[in-house]
Amino acid sequence: MATGLLLINLGTPEEPTPPAVRRYLREFLSDPRVIDINPVGRALLLNLIILPFRPKKSAHAYQAIWDKERGSPLFYHSRDLADAVAKAMGDDWKVELVMRYGSPSIPEGLDALRRAGVDHIVVLPLFPQYASSSTGTALARVFEVAGQQWNTPWLSVVPPFYEDPGFLRAFAAVARAHKVDSADHVLMSFHGLPERHIRKSDPSGAHCLAQSSCCDRIVDANRNCYRAQCYATARGLAALLDLPADRYTVCFQSRLGRTPWIRPYTDEVIDQLAKAKTKHLAVLCPAFVADCLETIEEIGMRARQQFQAAGGQELTMIPSLNSSPEWVSAVAALARRAGAASV
Repeated sequence: MATGLLLINLGTPEEPTPPAVRRYLREFLSDPRVIDINPVGRALLLNLIILPFRPKKSAHAYQAIWDKERGSPLFYHSRDLADAVAKAMGDDWKVELVMRYGSPSIPEGLDALRRAGVDHIVVLPLFPQYASSSTGTALARVFEVAGQQWNTPWLSVVPPFYEDPGFLRAFAAVARAHKVDSADHVLMSFHGLPERHIRKSDPSGAHCLAQSSCCDRIVDANRNCYRAQCYATARGLAALLDLPADRYTVCFQSRLGRTPWIRPYTDEVIDQLAKAKTKHLAVLCPAFVADCLETIEEIGMRARQQFQAAGGQELTMIPSLNSSPEWVSAVAALARRAGAASV
């Protein structure tokens, strides 16, 4: 009997228009794991501040990266990955790609596997580092939908792979192929999170963000801390790329709103490096396994313009893993290990 593999990415609007972006943002930002405030406050924030204004701005950004034939980069890169992984896994596996928000949905993917006669499903959220607003919400939705079936599927979950050797080797290979060695300095820019999300992940309540060294190593208190896992990924990549500590900086992008987000902020670091006479800056985004709005537009376009305006010469956005051969092999290995561990 075949084993199922459910690959989960975050999601994307169906088209780069304000109405489509509004539908996507409504679903995404209504999730209490994403905006973790009281329901009344979340509804007011969403309906009075975000949805009336942000869809038009975001749609303009999506238009800048949209492929006329293939659509959203996040979707088609994820689709290419799923197709390549299915080929690598062989006939004993059935692979479905789903999105936490938008289409194809988690219910659609689980239903397709059920109709294919699959009882054992390996669930692989495509988020290297754990956050409740990404991995957490994806798994919660899988468990919710699977629990509605009379014959519930047998689920095996691939844990966060922020230190997985295959993942790190794949990212290092892409970085080398795009001549990361020629840069004066390397940024490892991860997606940001509100500081309160980090503190909520700390069961001790006394470690995360309590001191400057809190992310220097993984310990019991920060084992589920997104920021600590980002730093662990950065250390692993730096070792593979032979980057000494003074040649790379870890930072966090995409902050939203006025509440404190995890630091240092990518846009502030870019200005600091330009003013320090850094000429060639390379940026890796190791929280994203598929190129998307946050990599192509935020880093490859806006951050490049910012760096040059501040006095830098060139900013090179290192592409994400997408469907590179090394990443396909790493995903297949992660899935097989999770499947074998449950037998």
